Amino acid sequence: MGLLEGKTLLVTGVLKDTSIAFHVARLAQQEGAQVVLTSFGRQFRLTQAIARRLPEAAPVVELDVTNAEDLAALADRVREHADHLDGVVHSIGFAPQSVMGGNFLAGEWADVATALEVSAYSLKSLAVAARPLMGRGSAVVGLTFDASFAWPVYDWMGVAKAAFESTARYLARDLGPEGIRVNLVSAGPVRTTAAKSIPGFEQMEATWGERAPLGWDVNDPEPTARAVAALCSDWFPATTAEIVHVDGGVHAMGQ
Repeated sequence: MGLLEGKTLLVTGVLKDTSIAFHVARLAQQEGAQVVLTSFGRQFRLTQAIARRLPEAAPVVELDVTNAEDLAALADRVREHADHLDGVVHSIGFAPQSVMGGNFLAGEWADVATALEVSAYSLKSLAVAARPLMGRGSAVVGLTFDASFAWPVYDWMGVAKAAFESTARYLARDLGPEGIRVNLVSAGPVRTTAAKSIPGFEQMEATWGERAPLGWDVNDPEPTARAVAALCSDWFPATTAEIVHVDGGVHAMGQ
């Protein structure tokens, strides 16, 4: 019996087969879960194509987390494929390049606001939109990049991740009485499409493997995906508002 046998997961952020979210969806299916994906706009057909590379082709529903109509319709769109959700995976992040890559002091509010809405506020938006389908034992799991530090080139995206992590704690507080857990996985650098869009990202990944006691492979999303899948399972029934680090141990090392 698989770790997620009989469960249904909604997975956002599948864009390519290098996406962490793709490997979460793949592992979830292999562990017995039904998976529904989300996408929107020009990316929608790409996600549909990538969905066919999963062990079982997964349905894709329209969801732009900044669009109020999409959020309001999410539960009904998912109900076309599943009557409930045991897990919701948030793998969404975006910041204009004008507020990353060493542009912290030059960042303007309009672009910063976009980063905060898409990368932080969307966790609340997604959780609330999926709430009608969740119940006791359900889990919301998001992906972050340790916001405890001021990383090179990350700039306002780092600030957005700090807001994201705080949002998860407040969601855990407010959804906990309904039996819904909210946890995050703080991953080391992985060469995904999103990572490649960060100007100077190679500065962060260059020495990660040397600093990690366990070592680190920037081309391997599997460890991160496994942690997400585990947090969606029943194996963490009393864990919420937690950040699980999957970074080879770098977060605990001195500089």
